[in-house]
Amino acid sequence: MTSPATCPTCGRPATPTPYRDLDGPTDLVCAEGHRWRAAARPGLAPQASPTAVAHDSGDATTRAGPMDVSKDGRQWRIGTASDVAWLAGRTTQGLSVTTAIPPVFDAYGTFHPPTGVRFDAHERAVIDELAACTPDQPWWLGFLDTGAHDVVFPQAPRLSLYWGWSYVLVEAGPEQALTWRTGHMRGDGALPDLFFPADRSWLVSALWDDTWTDVGASVAVLTALLHNPLVNARLVGPDEDACPPGLTRD
Repeated sequence: MTSPATCPTCGRPATPTPYRDLDGPTDLVCAEGHRWRAAARPGLAPQASPTAVAHDSGDATTRAGPMDVSKDGRQWRIGTASDVAWLAGRTTQGLSVTTAIPPVFDAYGTFHPPTGVRFDAHERAVIDELAACTPDQPWWLGFLDTGAHDVVFPQAPRLSLYWGWSYVLVEAGPEQALTWRTGHMRGDGALPDLFFPADRSWLVSALWDDTWTDVGASVAVLTALLHNPLVNARLVGPDEDACPPGLTRD
C-alpha cells in the first residue's frame, strides 16, 4: 500500500501510525496533528480523508477556498475542508456510536422522536437543549446529499465525509437548523444530518441508513438532553451497539 508523502491539509510530511482497530487500515498523521486514512484495504469500506475534498455539484473542479451563498436576505459561508478536518477520518467502523461520532467526547448518546410526538416538537426540544448548553456562536449545519432529500443550497460545493458521502456544510445557527430544510431521511423534520458549534463542544450526526441520531458531547450536555422527554435521548457507551431499543437498521 502506497501512502501519501505529504499531508493533504498543510503539506507537511506524513507519518504512519497504528490505527486502534488492529484489523483496520492505517491512519496517517503529520507534525501539525492532521490525521487521515490511508487507502482502504481490500474488504474494508473506505473512510473519508480529513481534508474532506470539496467539489461543485456537477463540476469536477476542486474548490478549496470559502464561498458565500444567499438566503433570508443575508450571506452565509459554505464550509471547506478545514472546517471538518477535526472529525473526518476519525470515526470507527462497526455498529457503535463512534461510527458516526469520533471518540473524542466525554459522553455519547442517541435520540429519536418518541411515540406520539411530532417531528417539529421533538427537534425543537433537541435544539433548545443544545442551545441552552452552548455559548452564543455560529453552528455548522451539514446536509447529506442522498439525491432524494433537501440540501438547502443545491448549487453549493460538497464536502466528502464518512464513506465518501457528500454534504453541503454551511455556517449558520440553531434557528436555521430548524427552519431551512423540508424533510430528511429520518422523516418530516428539518434538522441537518450533521451539525456542531464552532467550538466543537458537541457533535450531532445521523448516518445514512439510521433511523435515529447520534450525539457526542460533555456529560452536562447529555444530561440536559436526557432530562427532556421530548428529546427521547439515551446514553450509549462508545463500544456499544448504537441502535436504540425498538428500532432496526435498514
